[in-house]
Amino acid sequence: MTSAPRAIIDHAALRHNLKRVREAAPTSRIWAVIKADAYGHGAAEVASSLRVEGLAIARLDEAQRLRATGEHRPLLIMSGVYSRASLAQAAELGCELALHDAAQAQMVEQAGAAPPLRVWLKVNTGMNRLGLAPMEAARWLVRLTGCTGVQGRPGLMTHLANADDPADPLSEIQCQRLRTLPGADTCPLNIGNSAGILGCAAARNDWVRPGIMLYGVSPFIGESGERRGLRPVMTLRAPLIAINHCQRGDRIGYGGSYRCPEDMAVGVIGIGYGDGYPRHAPAGTPVLLGGRQAPLIGRVSMDMITLDLRGLPAARLGEEAVLWGQGLPVEEIAAAAGTIAYELLSGVTIRVAREHID
Repeated sequence: MTSAPRAIIDHAALRHNLKRVREAAPTSRIWAVIKADAYGHGAAEVASSLRVEGLAIARLDEAQRLRATGEHRPLLIMSGVYSRASLAQAAELGCELALHDAAQAQMVEQAGAAPPLRVWLKVNTGMNRLGLAPMEAARWLVRLTGCTGVQGRPGLMTHLANADDPADPLSEIQCQRLRTLPGADTCPLNIGNSAGILGCAAARNDWVRPGIMLYGVSPFIGESGERRGLRPVMTLRAPLIAINHCQRGDRIGYGGSYRCPEDMAVGVIGIGYGDGYPRHAPAGTPVLLGGRQAPLIGRVSMDMITLDLRGLPAARLGEEAVLWGQGLPVEEIAAAAGTIAYELLSGVTIRVAREHID
């Protein structure tokens, strides 16, 4: 018996979820978002399974690692670069760049990168995080068109702030702000994130950028991916490494935060916050063991969690528990822990082995 947890990465589910993107946005080209090591799933392996027109990452170092694997498709660095040296590296790697402020745009204009780059002007249409003001973006669109360091006509992109709530009108407003920008009718447009793809028709333009939905998670508030026809890609599993027969009144774990209400079996699962399981998951958070749910009790520690096994008399040592994934949506665990599925998936640590299956 091993005490090590493992993350099973289901590539058939990944391709199924990509098909859902194609169904929702049939005329759009796709930037598959694989930043943060493909949300913890393994960027190189995920990229190899996805038949898409391009791959989107956040930073130059992510692009370097992908090119080192032999990846040849277009790579979009969504945060851009911040120095002449990084700009030269991005050009050498054949990357496309998002330009979110005047300093980045001016750097491209003055550098005359060889080979020239394709660029996307990121416009602040309401997120108020990164992006050029709309009229500033329009001016840079004119300046960069025909610039020796820029390949072709710059594209326009924006990021939707509240698309996880389909009832919020801001998404439509943001799309309208981008589409009515002077010159936008002659540029490729790049708007839809996962929530925009599924919930906002105006966000389905020349390009879309699916992220979380590729991994089987719903981008909408208060629901799981299954409701949207998505399948979980990561199933996080860990073994039952001990069964303790505790007495009424015994206290469990650090701080003794759980007191046994009666004589009971307590299971110990070999996973903890050192592996990426959320430390603040409260008592009652479900864990799947033998196809049935058992509640978490006591505090999450670095390497272990403890379960109430009163409802599972047949539990046996070595049996693997599911912490999230197939049969137990990661959205449910995230809600219990007061966080989001994005954080849980991308937070699975390096000591958890990824096993890729098809």
